[in-house]
Amino acid sequence: MLSLIRTNSENADFRSLVALLDAELAIRDGDEHAFYSQFNKILNLREVVVAYLDDKAVGCGAFRSLEAKRGEIKRMFVREECRGQGVAGQILSELETWAREWHLEECVLETGFKQPEAIALYKKSGYAVIPNYGQYADVTNSLCMMKKV
Repeated sequence: MLSLIRTNSENADFRSLVALLDAELAIRDGDEHAFYSQFNKILNLREVVVAYLDDKAVGCGAFRSLEAKRGEIKRMFVREECRGQGVAGQILSELETWAREWHLEECVLETGFKQPEAIALYKKSGYAVIPNYGQYADVTNSLCMMKKV
């Protein structure tokens, strides 16, 4: 049975999952990985969700406040052997619920064109493509999305 816990970036399971995520992204992003990794630091993330399947950490995600009424979804990951089972969708839904509890009105995120599974998840979850924001404004591999929550 899948269970979700709310925690922060000090959680050891979250840190382990992020290490797996970073290793996968290093392969997918290739030479661009160093650019992206500078924006994916997990220090001091207060809103983290970890998913457990039979007491094994199988997925994670986080959000952080960007500005008044806007949060950014970060560090979404599900172990490869657990993909396709709806885990990521449940993590994302929990993050959106938490964002609403913080009185945020929209969530934004950045993903890459080299992550078609992530793009499909976000579109299925109601996210729409927006102009690239912030540090991603002129990055051709980045795809930014937003959803009202």
